[in-house]
Amino acid sequence: MSTTHAPGLETRQGVNELDVARQYSETSARVAAEIEKKKAGKQTKAEETADLKKELEMWQHKVSVQELCDKLNTHPDNGMTTEAAKARLAEDGPNVLSPPKVTPWWVKLLLQFTNIFSMLLTLAAVLSFIGYGLDNSTNDNLYLGCVLTGVVIVTALFSFFQEHKSDKTMEAFKNFLPPQALVHRDGKQFQIESSQLVVGDVVDIKLGDKIPADIRIIKNAKLKVDNSSLTGESEPQARSIDMTDENPLETKNLAFFGTLAVDGTASGVIVQTGDTTVFGRIASLASAAGGEMTTLQVEIHHFVIAIAIYAVALGIIFLIVSLVKGTGAIASIVFALSIIVANVPEGLLATVTVSLTLTAKRMATKQVLVKKLACVETLGSTTTVCSDKTGTLTQNRMTVVHIMYNDAIQTTRTATTEKTYEFDDPLFRRAFYVMANCAKAEFDALDLEQFPDKPIAERVVNGDASEAGILKFCEGETSVMAERARNPQCGGIPFNSTNKFMVTIHKDASDPSNLTQCFKGAPERVMERCSLIATSQGDVPFDDDWKRKVNEHLATIMDNGERCLGLAMTKYAPPPPGTEEAFFDQDSPGFPMDGMTFVGLVALLDPPRESVPGAVERCQTAGVQVIMVTGDHPATAKAIAKSVKIISDPTAQDIAKMRGIPVDSVDPAEVKAVVVPGWELKDFEEDDWNRVLAHPQIVFARTSPQQKLIIVENCQRLGKIVAVTGDGVNDSPALKKANIGVAMGIAGSDVSKEAADMILLDDNFSSIVSGIEEGRLIFDNLKKSIAYTLSSNIPELVPFLIFIILGVPAALSTILILCIDLGTDMIPAISFAYEVAESDIMERPPRNAHRDRLVNRVLVCFSYLLLGIYQALGGYFAFVMAFNDYNISPALLPGLDSSQNFAASSESDRIWWFTIVEEYQRNPATYETKFTEENSEFEAFFNSAQPGVVQQTVEVEMDLQPTPDANFPPVPIVGASSNEQFNNMMKIVGIVLEKPFCLEFACVRDGAVVMNDYDVCFSTETTDPVYYTGANTGVVNPNVDIGSGDGQGCINSWTYDQQRETVLRCQTAYFVAVIIIRTMIAFTCKTRLLPLSWHGIISNKVHIFGVFSMYLMIAALSYVPGLNTAFGAAPLKALHWLLGVPWAVIVLMGGELRKLLFRMGLRNPNFKLGVWLRNYNYW
Repeated sequence: MSTTHAPGLETRQGVNELDVARQYSETSARVAAEIEKKKAGKQTKAEETADLKKELEMWQHKVSVQELCDKLNTHPDNGMTTEAAKARLAEDGPNVLSPPKVTPWWVKLLLQFTNIFSMLLTLAAVLSFIGYGLDNSTNDNLYLGCVLTGVVIVTALFSFFQEHKSDKTMEAFKNFLPPQALVHRDGKQFQIESSQLVVGDVVDIKLGDKIPADIRIIKNAKLKVDNSSLTGESEPQARSIDMTDENPLETKNLAFFGTLAVDGTASGVIVQTGDTTVFGRIASLASAAGGEMTTLQVEIHHFVIAIAIYAVALGIIFLIVSLVKGTGAIASIVFALSIIVANVPEGLLATVTVSLTLTAKRMATKQVLVKKLACVETLGSTTTVCSDKTGTLTQNRMTVVHIMYNDAIQTTRTATTEKTYEFDDPLFRRAFYVMANCAKAEFDALDLEQFPDKPIAERVVNGDASEAGILKFCEGETSVMAERARNPQCGGIPFNSTNKFMVTIHKDASDPSNLTQCFKGAPERVMERCSLIATSQGDVPFDDDWKRKVNEHLATIMDNGERCLGLAMTKYAPPPPGTEEAFFDQDSPGFPMDGMTFVGLVALLDPPRESVPGAVERCQTAGVQVIMVTGDHPATAKAIAKSVKIISDPTAQDIAKMRGIPVDSVDPAEVKAVVVPGWELKDFEEDDWNRVLAHPQIVFARTSPQQKLIIVENCQRLGKIVAVTGDGVNDSPALKKANIGVAMGIAGSDVSKEAADMILLDDNFSSIVSGIEEGRLIFDNLKKSIAYTLSSNIPELVPFLIFIILGVPAALSTILILCIDLGTDMIPAISFAYEVAESDIMERPPRNAHRDRLVNRVLVCFSYLLLGIYQALGGYFAFVMAFNDYNISPALLPGLDSSQNFAASSESDRIWWFTIVEEYQRNPATYETKFTEENSEFEAFFNSAQPGVVQQTVEVEMDLQPTPDANFPPVPIVGASSNEQFNNMMKIVGIVLEKPFCLEFACVRDGAVVMNDYDVCFSTETTDPVYYTGANTGVVNPNVDIGSGDGQGCINSWTYDQQRETVLRCQTAYFVAVIIIRTMIAFTCKTRLLPLSWHGIISNKVHIFGVFSMYLMIAALSYVPGLNTAFGAAPLKALHWLLGVPWAVIVLMGGELRKLLFRMGLRNPNFKLGVWLRNYNYW
């Protein structure tokens, strides 16, 4: 984009902008402003903020210069005395903004451990370590504590580094060299640091300077200041020594800290410094506004609180139930922890953070820089965009938009219009001659030398904004420098604010015998000096009829908010030789100043960006209201609003004008558009705000920074989710107060970028539409990810409930729960961030942030009651079938582990479990084949019996001390036995049941291995007989007879190792079945409405990889040695891998059928089932 300034200003301006940013950065984090503290004593934060929001009130511009100097104890020429300045500096403090309070990095890191999920998991980890300390017979609690600790640490570090990367600090500015100011003290003039300036100092300002404080102009030499970053006005503003308006922001005898001098010089008395300046008030407003929680943070907070309460409450309930049932305290606590861990989606926060990061990276490719990750979704839920005009909707460069000549207004080529004139039209060429030659603006020579191919619109111009716009327009038609070379200037009168016109005299190459005089200025000044007007019939008298026509065209142009200049010219003979100096004298010119020919009008406007109208329309289609909030004139604001389609209907004033009736007579119900000037807002009550904000098309003009903030607050009061776009210092309070602030990356000041949550890198308003779509997409995708993630809670929770209630061995261990939450589920959950949008995403209205929750009742029911219970059923199907294959029928499962003796980790809790096998298969060929196929001693043992033939179960609790009947001391445990009395018990069980054992056990007698389970085994260490078991040989007992009937069959004995292995294999079967079902649920959750075939089954490559990773992980957990031991898994039979497949197919087909019924309900309101599903099952 182009800038207009004098040579060398660009570097100084960049330096000054850095300093402005430094000053703002030092203030932006303050908790409360302290502007009135010294005068009014201590105030509360609310009181201070209320003071800041009041309209700016100053008296210093209303009094005479002498009265001002008297009150401030200074002199307009000599300034203050050094002693007085030092005293005031000690009283008021330095001319700087209050520095921010910076939170140390280590505090930010520690805060990551204070979210509810982290604290819950930390508590669970501590209790797990305590449990292991009290009972270290198994490492399960140790593993669990370590994993939970790792989860907490990794999640906290991940979130910390993400936030640390996203923080856009401005540390570099803190070491920036303090600016200098030229000050008068003791009648002398010298440079001091601007921080040492005090109220009453007299300072000199020249072109390129940053105004060092708020000053009252007391001497002026055509000073112009650029207020665009403060008020939004594109045009440089002339300053004067006289008050022109009671409003401090409108009067011309004040210049404000942070603005730039772009022309002329001046002297002024400092009237406000530091925090009391207008800039300081804005910075204070921005910090006092504070950052509201984003809509996503609110949603996550609500969900986390709810799930934490639910998890803890359920854990406490079942802890009490477990204790009442007689379960040990440690075991009960472990069960409660398991229930809490099963309900806490440990990977959710990491999933959300990763998803937001991925989306932020994707948005960066669309020229949207996300500073705060959580704000990504807020843009998607935005209902109202309050946009600044200058530099946001417009290009921030004055551009010729209309030219009036020959009784017609012609349009030029701009971003939104095409030209309607012909360059070769003689009447246009006369107007063009004046525009090209009657000017002092020119392209910067250094810029042209360095960038010869730079587009005309982006070239640097030395001159004011209007002349720059005319120069670029003319250059677009032909070379202006060549035109001026053909018509060299030999005299003239430069423009000044008093005359409001400019005169140039040229030697015309096409008419060497005459001089051509060009006249440009305010239309009324030009018209009063013209007696002729150029028309297609030649130059005719500029009579009242022609003046009326021109004034009508002028009114039309001015109604569009355009700045208009009149153009005139005349020809005359050169002055006689020797009289040139007097003839060309500027103070008493000898050339004619009247009787000229009026050749036209040229109208300039800061035009809209090319893509803005389309972007506004897309916002409106998506149900997002776009409100213009600008410091510019109401007519200008209205014209731009119409051109970008923010306003498409007439205002009340327009309707009244069309009908010829008073404005009060217009029915408010038919008015859709309203333009509200800032001076009316001062008297607004709540009802007035409600009335204005009820209009669908709104423009606020001539607003102050305080008013912009109040506008945002009133929108939020009405429940709107507000995004604010802007690029100037004046936008920063509103940017920070808004639900999401969006700054411009190129034209935006560093102040606005600091206050914003997002930055449009290309300054393109249409990028915000992409941001809205991405924001909605991330909300949709987070819903999908959370629906998928939460659906694992029920299959994780049910095993513990069934265990406590029915005494069935837990179908899932706590470690395997974490394997699901932080292992198999992680990549698929994150992969939803890569899903493309469903087709209606920008055709539906924004979600109601107060009603349409991220996790709502329907989603919870869908995930928990539908998907969750379905997975639990599928998992238990596999669990029961696996137990049945290992000789424990479904009827035996209830109560099997009611006393926690089955596969108990504690030796004192163990039981020896025996099952009667009525029909025994002792075919050696069959047996050996199965042994070879399975390649597992465990499988060899259990394949000795056929599934489903268990008829009776006997539980025998063992005493660690020898029984009185044995009368023998204990001996060291050997083989597979964990109790020296096992052989005694085997004999007792065999005698009672009158059946032999299916497999032989080896024992040693006199140093020899004995293979007969009825013989007495003697210890080689003593002379007394001692009964004990040796190793399970895996060999069929020859005493077992083939066939069935009374007294036939055999007994299978279950040692602890065999019990433990059985449970691990059945838990693995449950785990695998649930994961296989979840792979299809991952596909089901890809869409909420569209069929997978439309959306694309394999369109998301990350999703496909995630599903593949699930199979890879369960295979690794089952078969990789060491890994399966650590995570409590075991190898499975081939058949057991397939038990979850039918359930997976059904859940996928059911999901597609459900979506089909949704769509049928949308197409046909009479299809009640589809409508009901849409209303109560569409999450």
